[in-house]
Amino acid sequence: MILKDENIIEITEELSSEFEVAKVLRKYPKDTVLIKNVKGFDIPVISGICNTRDKIAKSINCEVSEITEKIIEAMENPIKVDKFTDFSDYDSLDIDLNKIPILTHYTRDGGAYITAGVVFARDPVTGIQNASIHRMMVLDNKRLVIRIVPRNLYTYFQNAQKAGEDLQIAIAIGMDPAILLASTTSIPIDYNEMDVANAFKNGELELIKCRELEVPQADIILEGKISVTETIAEGPFVDLTDTYDIIRDQPIINLEKMHIKKYAAYHAILPAGFEHKLLQGLPQEPRIFKAVKNAVPTVENVVLTEGGCCWLHSVVSIDKQTEGDGKNAIMAALSAHPSLKHCVVVDTDVNVFDAEDVEYAIATRVKGDRDIMIVPNVRGSSLDPVAKSDGTTTKIGVDATKSIKTLEKFERVSFSE
Repeated sequence: MILKDENIIEITEELSSEFEVAKVLRKYPKDTVLIKNVKGFDIPVISGICNTRDKIAKSINCEVSEITEKIIEAMENPIKVDKFTDFSDYDSLDIDLNKIPILTHYTRDGGAYITAGVVFARDPVTGIQNASIHRMMVLDNKRLVIRIVPRNLYTYFQNAQKAGEDLQIAIAIGMDPAILLASTTSIPIDYNEMDVANAFKNGELELIKCRELEVPQADIILEGKISVTETIAEGPFVDLTDTYDIIRDQPIINLEKMHIKKYAAYHAILPAGFEHKLLQGLPQEPRIFKAVKNAVPTVENVVLTEGGCCWLHSVVSIDKQTEGDGKNAIMAALSAHPSLKHCVVVDTDVNVFDAEDVEYAIATRVKGDRDIMIVPNVRGSSLDPVAKSDGTTTKIGVDATKSIKTLEKFERVSFSE
């Protein structure tokens, strides 16, 4: 994997992949950490390569405030990959997951989990390839169980079930952060995430032809098939909200081959850590931004906040032109990201990345009976612990923008003197 100008904390103490490594990673929530001595393994563990917005911005050559703009630009101007390589830099082996330091993170986990594995698959009907991150629990040295949510891979899997043929996949672990970001970005259904990644890489991305799939270079690549007939209980697993997700029957992956790069490191994303939150939530910000822009063209930025698990809370910045712009922005944001629970809209003099500044806007510009919208009984996130069993919840919008009629009352004197 490629890390730009990254300071890495190296841990040389021998640690077990069962709980001990994860316990150390929790001590460094926003650092990149290399665990060099994992008991029983020759491969080190690396974590935290995407656990701050600064690191993500650096990987795609922009400032933090420009991330959304950069993602939208790559989505709207993908570059088809035309460079390919092979497995000459890899040791290609029969599958044996016991050679990889896959972590067990928390005491009630259902087992050891691959958490940074990007799954590549091709739709049996359309032939379109998709890339997406999924959690995968180890069953034995040749099998995993994968959690599939109703998105592209789920559709491909359903199409494979109808055809009665197992779905061929490749799992890539340990990649350039820019490629990870592209893999988690919501793009049109007929796009290939690797063409978006290629735009991030200015057309220089190389892929490896892996049977009928094309995958980027990664430290570890696993090949196999998702069974269309076999399922098994998956979980418990600690999800974004730092609470356990429920146990469900999910499909089994039967693995066949593995390719391990020389000097490989196993990338582990700590469940409920900042890397987990940012890679899952940040790529939703462009979708919210575009929806808000349709309603309020003067939108400046959108952030799914780390305190809101990068999933349940957003802050939207607008250059307010007319009364009502704030509430229109709220409605657009809540519609664009159905999991969104609380949305705060602020003026452009408020730093959306600074929780203290956002709280200041709420404290000085919100009048409860006028500026707070409450929307009961709407579909929310399955990750929200207080949502009802049918998935419905109550959503709140807070219009923390200045009243245009009395702008002089809201002048931030320290900003102007």
